[in-house]
Amino acid sequence: MSQLSQPVMIQGDREIFSEDIDHIRTILERFFSLSRHEIILTLCETLEWLTPAGRPKIDACTKLLNQLQDDGIICLPALQEAYIHHGRKLQSPPITMSARSAPQPSLEMSLAALEPVELVSLDNKTDQSLWNEYVQRYHYLGYKKPFGYRQRYFIESGSRRLGCILLSGAAKSLGARDRWIGWDARQRLRNLPWVLNNNRFLIFPWVKVPNLASHVLGKLAHQAGDDWMQRWGFRPVLLETFVDPQRFHGGCYRAAGWELPGRTTGAGLVRKGKQYRTTPKLIFTKPLQADFRSLLCSNQLKGRTEL
Repeated sequence: MSQLSQPVMIQGDREIFSEDIDHIRTILERFFSLSRHEIILTLCETLEWLTPAGRPKIDACTKLLNQLQDDGIICLPALQEAYIHHGRKLQSPPITMSARSAPQPSLEMSLAALEPVELVSLDNKTDQSLWNEYVQRYHYLGYKKPFGYRQRYFIESGSRRLGCILLSGAAKSLGARDRWIGWDARQRLRNLPWVLNNNRFLIFPWVKVPNLASHVLGKLAHQAGDDWMQRWGFRPVLLETFVDPQRFHGGCYRAAGWELPGRTTGAGLVRKGKQYRTTPKLIFTKPLQADFRSLLCSNQLKGRTEL
């Protein structure tokens, strides 16, 4: 699309120009018989709105189309009956606790006495379902379905499961983190996929092994890049996480060499008609590459374009 005009809005990491909106109208007019999902896939392809792994940015495109429809700019085809139920999107069934995630006998020993600790990435639905159950049962925030890029791990030692880890997409905007990185708004929108959030970190409550948490975080920093590259086709350059100082002081992150750029403000993302506040959280970061700042502040980062 032409870069001579000024963007009329921003959605996700993309500036939207009047030419883009004209193109969307044309697709809707020409392919009026397509379903809404097929329209979205078509637009992602023709607008080259793809993730670093070369996949269509379905969520971002959906949000844009819904916004344009709410503003009266376009008219979308009706949602198919399979995707709605009594006027609402179908929700995932609630997680049911079972014996497979039941508490285990206390495990108290030194880290040296444990068998080697491994981070086992989960690829099948049975393991992922069990991971969800553990997190819902033992993490103070419970389980929330991750969207977009994500990677679940079980922390294991021999035949023992010791805990769970989730990596997912980074927070869209964090003042302290963004100043620490030094990128501008355009660079942040473009390069945010190369920052991963340690969204969940759980050591099971019956596991009493000193220094285990920092040891696991060290392994995560060494392993995450290769795992992400293998699964999603691009190599992240930075990890981030949030720690609630009313519950924890972040000692394991400090011991594992994570940095503390600052705190969140406690204000959530601004959304039309909605606002919320929470307690400020500590922001910890862990570079995965020495030149992470120059990469995140550049146009050099490239992902796999074909799968």
